[in-house]
Amino acid sequence: MFNKIHIRSYEVGLKFRNDEFVGLLSPGKHFVFTQLGAVEVNIVSQRDPWLADCEANDQLDVIVKSGALNGKAEVVDLKDSQRALVWIDGRFESVLGPGLYVYWNDVREVRVEVIGIDEAQLQHKKLASIVRGEDALHYLDVCTVNRDHVGVLFLDGRFVGELNPGLYAFWKDAADARVVELDMRESQVDVSGQEIMTADKVTLRMNAIITYVVKNARRAVSASTDVRQSLYRETQLALRSVVGARELDAFLAGKDDLIEELEASIRDRAGTLGLEVVSVGIRDVILPGDMKDLMNKVTEAKKAAEANLISRREETAAMRSQANTAKLLADNPTLMRLRELEVLEKIASAGNMNIVLGEKGLADRVVNLL
Repeated sequence: MFNKIHIRSYEVGLKFRNDEFVGLLSPGKHFVFTQLGAVEVNIVSQRDPWLADCEANDQLDVIVKSGALNGKAEVVDLKDSQRALVWIDGRFESVLGPGLYVYWNDVREVRVEVIGIDEAQLQHKKLASIVRGEDALHYLDVCTVNRDHVGVLFLDGRFVGELNPGLYAFWKDAADARVVELDMRESQVDVSGQEIMTADKVTLRMNAIITYVVKNARRAVSASTDVRQSLYRETQLALRSVVGARELDAFLAGKDDLIEELEASIRDRAGTLGLEVVSVGIRDVILPGDMKDLMNKVTEAKKAAEANLISRREETAAMRSQANTAKLLADNPTLMRLRELEVLEKIASAGNMNIVLGEKGLADRVVNLL
């Protein structure tokens, strides 16, 4: 007729008769009289604050309405537009969706924050702890915008704003959140291996490089499915246009002008993509093998002609100088005599000078000279 039940200090007894809740049993020893009907006591531990026992949950609404839990437990009844954050002993425990929940608060400190999801974004000073919860990803879309990046936020397909670097979370049932992350640092597009024919039918192989930065993040996301590929395609077409309008000699002689025209052509299109072109450069220009040999021969012939011209010019200048010197000496006998003395002086300074006198006329001329 009686059953003895012992309830520890951290436990609570849920008493049912004929499967209907009749009350709570506090810690201690209890004798349950069973003659008047089927009596069952469901003992639950308050160390685990959430009242999650299956049998108790079947009648959780009845237990709450009875008032037996007043002052003993935290009752949370969440509507479809509400969520709750549960903190136990100062540590984040879980995210709760719509429904009825009961948390015992005698043994452990329980704090429940009820949050409306009319605002799709969850903003909380302890967001990092919340998103690490086991069930957080069941209710939240979590994203991180990295350093030197910007996030473009769309809710249900509508542009909402730009997100600075940081951690963000959005309620899944509130809206379809999508964040597109863009790198705001300088980036390069390498347009390599382009075979382009000049106006005089010479095929060149070229490699170009474009340096750009994102100036309008929303436009960069919305204007094209792949803004980098779009810039590559525009550069490729512009390069073919400016090179194809020039002959080979004009192209080789005016690379700077070509780069300026190429940059001007790309800049406007890049602006419509939300980008700003920082610089445009041509890294390599590769000529066909036979054209390269021909160009080398032309260059060699030009250099040889220039060398020959310089040599003839120097010979002409030397002969003109000699003619002027001879005319000056012929017109000035004294200057001629001084010139002869300079020659003798150079000969004498180089070593011993032996003078052999022959016929009288030669001797007289040497004496007169000295």
